[in-house]
Formats: sequence, C-alpha cells, structure tokens
Amino acid sequence: MAAIKVSSLTLLASTTSSSSSSSVFTKLRFGPIWGISTATPFCYKRTRRMAHSIARATLGLTQPNQIEVPKISFAAKEIDLVEWKGDILAVGVTEKDMAKDENSKFKNSTLQNLDSHLDGSLSEASTEEDFTGKAGQSTILRLPGLGSKRVGLVGLGSAANPTTAYRSLGEAVATAAKSSLASNVAITLASPKGLSAETKLSTASAIATGAVLGTYEDNRFKSESNKPSLKSVDILGLGTGPEIEKKLKYTEDVCAGIIFGKELVNAPANVLTPAVLAEEAKRIASLYSDVLSATILDVEQCKELKMGSYLAVAAASANPPHFIHLCYKPPGGVVKSKLALVGKGLTFDSGGYNIKTGPGCSIELMKFDMGGSAAVLGAAKSLGQIKPAGVEVHFIVAACENMISGTGMRPGDIVTASNGKTIEVNNTDAEGRLTLADALVYACNQGVEKVVDLATLTGACVVALGPSIAGVFTPSDDLAREVLGASEVSGEKLWRMPMEESYWESMKSGVADMVNTGGRQGGAITAALFLKQFVDEKVQWMHIDLAGPVWNDKKKAATGFGVSTLVEWVFKNSS
Repeated sequence: MAAIKVSSLTLLASTTSSSSSSSVFTKLRFGPIWGISTATPFCYKRTRRMAHSIARATLGLTQPNQIEVPKISFAAKEIDLVEWKGDILAVGVTEKDMAKDENSKFKNSTLQNLDSHLDGSLSEASTEEDFTGKAGQSTILRLPGLGSKRVGLVGLGSAANPTTAYRSLGEAVATAAKSSLASNVAITLASPKGLSAETKLSTASAIATGAVLGTYEDNRFKSESNKPSLKSVDILGLGTGPEIEKKLKYTEDVCAGIIFGKELVNAPANVLTPAVLAEEAKRIASLYSDVLSATILDVEQCKELKMGSYLAVAAASANPPHFIHLCYKPPGGVVKSKLALVGKGLTFDSGGYNIKTGPGCSIELMKFDMGGSAAVLGAAKSLGQIKPAGVEVHFIVAACENMISGTGMRPGDIVTASNGKTIEVNNTDAEGRLTLADALVYACNQGVEKVVDLATLTGACVVALGPSIAGVFTPSDDLAREVLGASEVSGEKLWRMPMEESYWESMKSGVADMVNTGGRQGGAITAALFLKQFVDEKVQWMHIDLAGPVWNDKKKAATGFGVSTLVEWVFKNSS
C-alpha cells in the first residue's frame, strides 16, 4: 500500500456465539505462536525452512494470552419497565423525547412512567446534568424506586438512525456495565411505538451489535486484563417471538466474524505470518466443514498458475507466501448464484525498495495491510455459522509480505500476471494491486458471476474520504446498488467513486502493458482502473478501498470493517 496516515471510527466486536469462542484465533490465543503450516512446503529446502521457523519462533518471545471471549445472552421481552429487575435499565432517548412541560416534567409517556416511580428524580437529574438527548450524551443514575439498581438515559440525537444511533446505544450501555461491573442490563427506547416490524428487528440487531462491540477488548498481548462482567442483555419493547430471536442469532454470528477479523488485524506481523493466516483460514473450514472447504496453494502451485505478479511481491520475504482459497457451498447443494470475495493479504508491508519513510508513512501500522483479507475471512466465519441457502461463495486471499532483500522485486522490474499481462513496477510500495491482480484472475476462473475485492490499497482514498468511509469503485450500477444497500443495513459507510477511464493514460508503460502506479492525482481511481485489467468482462466486479476505516487511531485497534456488509450482501444474494 502506498504511504498512508490513517485513523478511523471504531467498530469493535465480540461474539455471543458458543461456537466462536472455540474457533476465534485458536492458534494465537491458546497455542504456540509459531506452528508450521500443514500446507505443502514451498521451494525452500526443509533444513532451511526449519532453521528459519526456529529463528522466527524466538522473535520477541511473544506468547499471546488466553483471553475469555464474552458470552452475552440476549432476550427480547415485553415487560413494564418499572418491574424489570437487574443492574442497569437504560433508555435510548432522542432530543424530542426529552421535551418537558412548564413544570419541568417529561412529556414522553415512557419517561413519565419511570419518573413517577422515582418521585421526579429522573427529570430533576437530567435538568441538573443538562442532559438533552444529544447523540453521545449519557447519564447513569443510582436511584431507589425501581426494580433495577441503576437507571440510565442515552442520547440518540435529534433523528435516530436505526443502525448507527442504536448501535451506539448498545455500546454506551456496555461501557457503563464495565465501569459499574454490571452483569445484567436492559435496553429500551423512550418512543418504540410507531416503529414498523422490520425497523424493530433492525433496531434490536443494532443494539445487540453495539453491546458486544462495547464489551469486547482484545487483551491477548497485554500482561494484565479484566474479565468482562456483562452476561445478559434484555431488549425491551421491540417485540418477542421467533423473528426477533432469529435476528439476534444472526447478529451474534456476524459479530463472531467481526471479532475474528479484528483479531487478525490486531495481531502483529511477528505473530501473524502468511503461514499462520493460512492456518487460520483452514481452521475456519474445519470448524464448518459441512459447508466450507479449504485449498492452500504453495509457491510451486502458484508458479504453475503463472502468478508472476503475486510471487514477485512475495520474493523478498523469508516467510513464504500462501494463496488461500475457501469455498462455501450451501446445505442441500442447490446453487443459484456464485460469488467471490477477494481480500488483500499483506501481513506486513515495508514498502519494499520504495521503503516507507518519513512522518505519516505509518510503517509501524502496516500489520493492518491485510485488513481486506481479515474482512473476507471474517465473513467466511460468519457465513459458516449462518449457512445461507442457494449461494456459493469463494473467499480468496493472496497472502504474503512485502519486504527487502537481494531476492526482492526492484523498481523497474517487469512482472507477468496470470492472465498474461505485463506490468512495469515503478513503485514497489504499490504492491497490493500486484497481489490482487492474480487473485482476481483466479477468482474469475472459478465461474463466479460477481466479485468484490477489499483492500487497504491507497492513501489517496483516505485523503479523499477521511478515516471512516471506504471508497467503492465499480462499472456495474446493479452491483453498486446491492453492496451499498447492504452497507446501509450494516451501518458501515461506503461512498461510490468515479472510474474515470481517461486517467488510464497515466498508467501506460513504454516497455510493458502498464505500470503499477500513475501520478499523485486520482491515485485511488488509477488503482481501481489497474485492478479492472484483471477482471473478466463477463463478471460484475467491485473494488472497496478500506484504507481509512480499517483502523481506529483513537483506540489504536482494528475495527473489523467490511465483515458485516459482506455477510449482508451474500445473505441478500441467497435464496
């Protein structure tokens, strides 16, 4: 990835799924961090490979801790709020809900009911604390008079969005539960009446997502950590029955994929090598072997497929590349659509001979240059649990490192991709697109109708859209509608960018079919135009540049971005 300074909003996640606790990053959580891949050895001799493995096993002496994944049970209930018994009763309120009459009493019926049992203390406290229901505001009070030990108000803003605001509600309550060591909480809305049945489902899902996102902390690499106290969340006033229970289970499965993706990105490069990434992919397939299968290609197999572009990037590293291919086939075997998800998998990017230097180069964060692969493998985990019908999905990652050595790719080299096109490498730090070139050719050869690739590809996209929005590039209006629609459900922010064909002029080479970088202007667009050269014209294709939202600078941790949108998109394509 070209030099990039990043920051982003956070989307931290946990899982309440029982299966996820045994499958999420098992190697990095429980076992030695430097196992040998069971994939076929590459072109290295066995003696050299073993010596290298032993040497790398001592790098930093890092042994990730075993951490307890929070297990939160969710229940949808209809009950009078004053009768609910537990640690925290939290009410999501808009600015309109906080309106008061001439006597400084609530006009909202839900708040009136609570306040009457609290002798007016709730309205009085909200006035004293200047709580108006703005987004980001929250107050947790310990007041006698209710079944709950504490009652809280959480601001949703002036016009609550059923995804973003309600997810923030769940996250705020989880944060409050941490500080008060609460084990059981209830969450409701001040104005649930008037919401459609569909909106109630999406609202409950968003609240549950926020609760697990707010509870989970990745403490594998810390010497000390606190165990989460939150055990159960009751969602009140949004309905009961099989539909909402099914929606909450779906949410748990999605969160299992998000936490897995987050842990992959958070793991440092001395822990997460291409071999370990491949092992994690294989573990997903073994956990859900009824619907998933794994194929890991070694160097010789990639050579047979003429993946010269990918192998050129990997050539400098002592850690050999692993080409990962998981395949999901639905229960029952009936397939109505075939999709591919391709993720950039640079487990570390030094920039190569065009090494990342200077302020803002973020070389110390380049462990996250495999954020695209984390989204793809996180989606694979979630879909392995959800098991949607009627859709076949291929998850593809060309995993490697971009390092510097005498065997490495040099500026000015010409490499040949697996579709026969030649590329003059004018910048070794634009390596991600070289690996994606062969991955996209491979994906199209699987007979798929639609391909979505995700990559931390350009700093230019971060400059254009900032830290919380991913850029979307596609020539297909239909595919754009599908994926953008899925992102609206997931709450992840995507923005469609132009694919200006005239910019391709800057990508032409005098000695090869193309160069791998154009000028500084329109860098995210020219990167997408480069990838387009390796996609079959009959296949609908989209490129998502998530260089901005893959990482949260404030929390200094991965966000899990992309997983929920991918899962939602695949689910919508199922029968």
